[in-house]
Amino acid sequence: MKTEMKDVLQSNILPFWLNKMVDYEYGGFYGQMTGEGVLNTTANKGGILNARILWSFSAAYRVLGIPEYLKAATRAKDYILTYFIDREFGGTYWELDYLGNPIDTKKQFYAIGFMIYGLSEYARATQNVAGMEAQSKEALDYAIQLFECIEEHSFDAVNNGYIEAQTRDWKEIADMRLSELDANYPKSQNTHLHIIESYTNLYRIWKDIRLEKALRNLITIFTDKILNPQTYHLDLFFGMDWTRGAGHLESYGHDIECSWLMHEAALILDDKRVLAFVEPIVRKVAQASEKGLNEDGSMTHETNLDTGYVDANRHWWVQAENVVGWVNIFQYFHEESALNKAIRGWQYIKDHLIDYTLGEWYWSCDAEGNINRKDDHAGFWKCPYHNSRMCIEILERL
Repeated sequence: MKTEMKDVLQSNILPFWLNKMVDYEYGGFYGQMTGEGVLNTTANKGGILNARILWSFSAAYRVLGIPEYLKAATRAKDYILTYFIDREFGGTYWELDYLGNPIDTKKQFYAIGFMIYGLSEYARATQNVAGMEAQSKEALDYAIQLFECIEEHSFDAVNNGYIEAQTRDWKEIADMRLSELDANYPKSQNTHLHIIESYTNLYRIWKDIRLEKALRNLITIFTDKILNPQTYHLDLFFGMDWTRGAGHLESYGHDIECSWLMHEAALILDDKRVLAFVEPIVRKVAQASEKGLNEDGSMTHETNLDTGYVDANRHWWVQAENVVGWVNIFQYFHEESALNKAIRGWQYIKDHLIDYTLGEWYWSCDAEGNINRKDDHAGFWKCPYHNSRMCIEILERL
């Protein structure tokens, strides 16, 4: 599995972005390739996509040391710092046009969290590289600025937790949704999941007491607020006072992803008491996600408990997180059945999701194995992050 994932990372995922998605005319990377493989050179450029490209190539360089990956990471970092940073109000823009002009200036804290994730990984990858000291420090300095931005503007000191979004100048915003698929609530598990992920990565290279406090608090938010105490699935949307939002969804990919990201945060804190508290919960969250596992090794996207509707599509990101989550259970809790789940999930990915012709992975397949070509092959949400991270996690863990 380790050998195969290294090959997929180096011959399938990253070459696609290097050879097909670099925008040599206007900088950075193109914003979209359709599911039919048509490149849209004038597509808008999303903050999520660019931050995830930055993370992916930074991490790949850190693990594999290939100069081409560092060049791509630096390209992504330079584009973000030049175009996505809001010089007037701070934070980062949500979306630019293909020329680099801001067209959606709202401050979505999910996206700012991903900027921290990418910039901190770049700093981590380059901190000991000769001649890269200034660039490494620059990336870290911006990551810290964005951390302080989230703490100042997103953190709810009254009720605890982090709100979803504000206007460009940090005022209340009516539509706080991350996407059209989401409910309009001020707090969500998804934003908290990717803030804890980014804070964990920043803490690896910046042992600040405020960051440590925030990371400890985020673990508690998950265990006490976001996890459903009856089912150990994640509840998805919340009011300001943590009242659970209408609509009962189970998102199995988020469950298994949360299990290992929450565990990772506790491991990075290196506190035995925190680990003793978190690790039994980690196992229960992973076990809850098993409800989404299928006989073919794949994981179903989600279920609406109110309507009974099951989205049985096998989304690329869910399958990637499924593999990492079970490898994490095997690695730390020595459950051989967990490794078997990861291996079967990986086999499904190889058989159904990897595009061996064009490169990268398909967005999803349905339960019968039919490929989804309606959604992007690369785009605002379709990035080299979940799949490259899966490969990198396995390379580092096994």
